[in-house]
Amino acid sequence: MNTEHLKIPQATAKRLPLYYRFIKNLYASGKQRVSSAELSEAVKVDSATIRRDFSYFGALGKKGYGYNVNYLLSFFRKTLDQDEVTKVVLIGVGNLGTAFLNYNFIKNNNTKIEYAFDVIEDKVGTTVGDVPVYHLNDLEDYMTDEISVAILTVPATVAQQITDRLVRCGIKGILNFTPARLNVPDSIRLHHIDLAVELQSLVYFLKNYPAE
Repeated sequence: MNTEHLKIPQATAKRLPLYYRFIKNLYASGKQRVSSAELSEAVKVDSATIRRDFSYFGALGKKGYGYNVNYLLSFFRKTLDQDEVTKVVLIGVGNLGTAFLNYNFIKNNNTKIEYAFDVIEDKVGTTVGDVPVYHLNDLEDYMTDEISVAILTVPATVAQQITDRLVRCGIKGILNFTPARLNVPDSIRLHHIDLAVELQSLVYFLKNYPAE
């Protein structure tokens, strides 16, 4: 995502792919302009927040007219580096890893899982969702400068060890689906997603903050 020079808040940066997905759908449907109110209804972000997010990038729309869909599509494609494919590796071809490989971000054509790795011999040498599965022992042989992101779907007990290897290979970002709290250098971007914690949090809010 090419946003560093803009110094935009991280919360705004995280919403940009959401906006882009909806704008792509608008473009595909033939719609030529959209208001912040329509965007708000679709992405469930209030209009004021959308206008503030967009304001970081200058005049993307006109008052009383809204936003030109073609222009927004072009703008977000460039801002999110959609013309450049980000190659990803996946470590751990269990149930969750297999689901990722079969999905392989088909709606995000700028992201592609290139290789997968596991230690179970029955999986090594197979292909899942058109992605070849190699033995984890061979990880370093396939880690080129073109691969910048890794997805971890491995047991928590080995997550840090594998992370250390990925760091030595020059990885730039890690999406961690394990419960392990990983230690990485400041130069590595780490996003941690603990599905069990998210579910517990959801249940807590359902019980203690019921919808009005």
